Amino acid sequence: MSIKDITIVITSFKSDQKLKKCLNSIDKECAVINVENSDNRDHKDTIEKEFKNVKCILTRKNLGYGIANNVGLKEANTKYVLILNPDTELFPSTLENFLIVAKQYPDFAIIGPNIKEDKKEYFLQNEEKNKDLNYLDVKETNEVKGYAMFLNISQFKEIGFFDENIFIYLEEIDLCKRVTKKNKKIYQCSNIFVYHEGGKSHEISVNDEMELSRNWHWMWSSFYFNKKYKGFILSFFIALPKLISAFFKFLIYFLIFNKKKREVYFHRLSGLINSIIGKSSWYRPKI
Repeated sequence: MSIKDITIVITSFKSDQKLKKCLNSIDKECAVINVENSDNRDHKDTIEKEFKNVKCILTRKNLGYGIANNVGLKEANTKYVLILNPDTELFPSTLENFLIVAKQYPDFAIIGPNIKEDKKEYFLQNEEKNKDLNYLDVKETNEVKGYAMFLNISQFKEIGFFDENIFIYLEEIDLCKRVTKKNKKIYQCSNIFVYHEGGKSHEISVNDEMELSRNWHWMWSSFYFNKKYKGFILSFFIALPKLISAFFKFLIYFLIFNKKKREVYFHRLSGLINSIIGKSSWYRPKI
């Protein structure tokens, strides 16, 4: 096995600067598919000109994280695919260690790495130690975080990939749940490191609108996920305290003329109500 057995799929939206940092951390021999959730031709031209190993696919509209990742996954023709967020960066041993674990556990469906929030700390440690087989600590688990997921494509033929009803949030937990239900293996390796900035995949200029979108979709996805696995009635009672809380907080902030907080809780309330009444995850950030 080699790095050429891996395709990296990165879904982006308004995240050019973060994406370039991520792409600069990737071995140039590794194929990368960037699925950009827009019709930004300048983005595609710039990325493909600067990074010869990257193919950029424009979705023409904001499809969401799960659907866009599925676009990239279907385009990949390698044995393994590494799903990455744009606000991640790889370390020199990351891809090599994924391949080592894949060779040791050929039955795996997903391998999750360990998050590293301080790049300087990593490089102060011994990089050779991180390459040593004896130091790789692998444990079976039920789920991994979505910022970096190493997939064994052959294991997903009967499962499919991400649930396309989910625009964003809990799509990776849903995928992991379906994987374990089929008795397929998910592993976590504490010695495979990926730097993740966290919650900063987009540019600063769109923070306010993205915050509203996050609140809407978190509430929508939470109810949808619970309903999918626990049924409507139990999910409604789980969501009821959140529904009441969002309503009263919206009312309070409306009465004291706090527009920013009012908008946040309006979007939380709207996302939850739309999910409860069975509407699709239709909200899109206004940018």
